[in-house]
Amino acid sequence: MLRRIAFVIFFSSVALNFAWLGFMSFDWKIIPAALIAWYLADALSGVIHMYMDYRPCTENVGLGQLFFYEGSRESEEYLSMRRAAMARISFFERVVFDFKNHHPRPLALGRRSFIYQTTSIMVFVFPLSVLLNIVCSLWTLPSWLLVGLDVLLLGMILTQYFHGTLHRDDNPWIIHAMRKTTLLMTPTMHDIHHATLDRDFATINGWSNPAVNIIFNYFKQQGKMDRSGLEPN
Repeated sequence: MLRRIAFVIFFSSVALNFAWLGFMSFDWKIIPAALIAWYLADALSGVIHMYMDYRPCTENVGLGQLFFYEGSRESEEYLSMRRAAMARISFFERVVFDFKNHHPRPLALGRRSFIYQTTSIMVFVFPLSVLLNIVCSLWTLPSWLLVGLDVLLLGMILTQYFHGTLHRDDNPWIIHAMRKTTLLMTPTMHDIHHATLDRDFATINGWSNPAVNIIFNYFKQQGKMDRSGLEPN
């Protein structure tokens, strides 16, 4: 219930930011600003995904047993093990583990609820949206800048939701429509990441994958992308 209330407050904050546009005149720079913001949101999804995939999990708390568990993940044994392990790590470390746990079981992400998929991101994005509310109440921003910031916020909060749609067939019509316009990537494009785990980390539209791949390869050459980090010990 508290999560639902938090989401209502968050999207009300985003809606308020868009509402400020009603007091502004149209500017042709709105369209390129929105596209650039969508690219930046995609790039952020890729960089964060890359970091989470390769960041080592906390050791000696039972995450390895969870990751390699061979029985039913709905069994009381597994659920008890998971509760015990999650209680021993921080919220951030739970997100790190979920990224790794997603690779051998990608369809699980598609079955998650919208709230589950977006909660971890909202924790960081919500303060930014409130900050933008405050800024807009004190100063008049250019309409193109406001649109760009709003699109960036929406892209950030919906990143994992879009990621989840890549791992299920039953999606809203708007998802299919956005894929046809390349505003969202297709499951086939994302399959490349799962087949390699060392490229194409972006999860919104993939526009930024060439740039993110360069960043990954640079850090890999520096010895900072050890594949042992892909799985918990």
